[in-house]
Amino acid sequence: MNIHFANAALCAVCLVAPALHAANEPGDRDLLPPTSWPMLLPAVPTDEELESLGARIANIEVRIDDVFERSASLAMPYRVANGLHIATRPSAVRAQMPFGVGDLYSRRTLEEAERVLRASRYLNDASVEPVRYNEIDNTVDVIVRAHDVWTLSPGLSFGRKGGENSTKLKFEDSNFLGLGKQIAMSRTDEVDRSGWHFMYTDPNVLGSRWRLAGAYGSLSDGSEKLLEIGRPFYSLESRSSFNALAADAVTSQARYALGEVVEKFSMRVKRFDLSAGRSSGLQNGWVRRLLFGVHYEDRSFDALDGYPDVSMPDDRIVAYPWVGIEWIEDAYLETWNLDQIGRTEDLYLGTSARIEAGLASTTLSSTHDAVMLKGAFRTAADVGVDQYLVNSLQLSERLEEGALRNGRLALESRYYLRRSPRRVFFAALNAAMAEHLDPEEQLLLGGDNGLRGYPLRYQAGTISALVTLEERFYTNWQPLKLFNVGAAVFFDAGRTWGRDDYGGESLGWLKDVGIGLRLGSARSGLGNVLHLDLAVPLDGGSGIDGLQFLIETRNSF
Repeated sequence: MNIHFANAALCAVCLVAPALHAANEPGDRDLLPPTSWPMLLPAVPTDEELESLGARIANIEVRIDDVFERSASLAMPYRVANGLHIATRPSAVRAQMPFGVGDLYSRRTLEEAERVLRASRYLNDASVEPVRYNEIDNTVDVIVRAHDVWTLSPGLSFGRKGGENSTKLKFEDSNFLGLGKQIAMSRTDEVDRSGWHFMYTDPNVLGSRWRLAGAYGSLSDGSEKLLEIGRPFYSLESRSSFNALAADAVTSQARYALGEVVEKFSMRVKRFDLSAGRSSGLQNGWVRRLLFGVHYEDRSFDALDGYPDVSMPDDRIVAYPWVGIEWIEDAYLETWNLDQIGRTEDLYLGTSARIEAGLASTTLSSTHDAVMLKGAFRTAADVGVDQYLVNSLQLSERLEEGALRNGRLALESRYYLRRSPRRVFFAALNAAMAEHLDPEEQLLLGGDNGLRGYPLRYQAGTISALVTLEERFYTNWQPLKLFNVGAAVFFDAGRTWGRDDYGGESLGWLKDVGIGLRLGSARSGLGNVLHLDLAVPLDGGSGIDGLQFLIETRNSF
């Protein structure tokens, strides 16, 4: 939910970069001439031929393209920005590859590598192709081409949604020294709290598959601490995973009615997770993973000044071992101009499912004996010419003393119809159901989760539904070579059912209409799509503003 003012002045934000620029690994960026290399390479067998021959990968060459494409007509400010930018080191790219030297050649694995690289915040696009074949030893060389983006972000940002403002003063680099590490320090002032945040993430510790993350926050209403280390399933062929997480957070928790705080109390959550998984890899287009772990969570509550008569939840500990199973279908489609603007997108068009079950017991320090259940299901398909339907379902609940506790069921359905290369009709349905929620939880609907013409957390209930209709427009306009520009006309309709103990009666269906400007981040890793929306509420009480102005950064259009 930010506007990054620093993006328009990329060449002025890293004065010390020229000295560090020399630290890039020598020679890796110039393995091949910048424009003529495809014509100089001999023809290689097709993917099918390489796979049938059982060819193995002998060398992985990496070429990193500059933030701004080099050309004779490139203006000086962009040339200066390229010079100041610390390029991604080839070793950081190689560390993310789901294959290595000596592995069998597979087009499927190369496509998976492209998806992994495109998911990185510090790369815009990526391709992996075979470039040389050696008949003598039946080996093939591949080249990885990736496009850098600007990742250093010092500056001030501002956001607004649901009638509330937020500001952030921060320093962030999602590709520190070109190593693929992320560091961030920020000062935020939001509707719920203000504070300082510090964060570090290393997705490939010492070039390995291990991941390390740490975070600390000093907040106006408490603190946040997190430490995580693990070795995830880094590809569909990965055979094992491990993860350990410890977190301790103290924050204020509020209850809402018509967007206003009616009660507030302090909540401390101490959490520990230890998990692992085993897999036999990809077989017949499917991956099956067996999962197991231990979860511990301690929630304690305390009163806050100004809310002496609050109904305080009871302290609660939930500790349990769990087992699970996960299925993933290998089915992806490369597309363009759906949830991003002017960028390659990897649309998942398969089926996946994950189920977890655990047994909490007082002998393991749990407050009550309980059966813990979690589930997630997703399916997507091409339902016609340039039409896609994506459905997902999530479930979590606790069976305690013969009754369902803190049960949540969430359904999302998204539909895309491409009318032209630069115009898409989008429709979405989001529905949720809650059953005997824990006292600190509410099922809320408002300007912060899709009902754009209304205040934050405006309605509460036990069931909610939200319908979104959008006509999306994608242009090829790229102001200052920094932003991909799009626009939208939208309609939202949502409501809640059921009585929330604190939220009051439902106001029925609430609707809004509006228009929006979309700015896709073309050269920056700071965020995906900036939303600038004007929404007009069509229902609701007299206390609602007749025009809502929203500014936020989202992962999609």
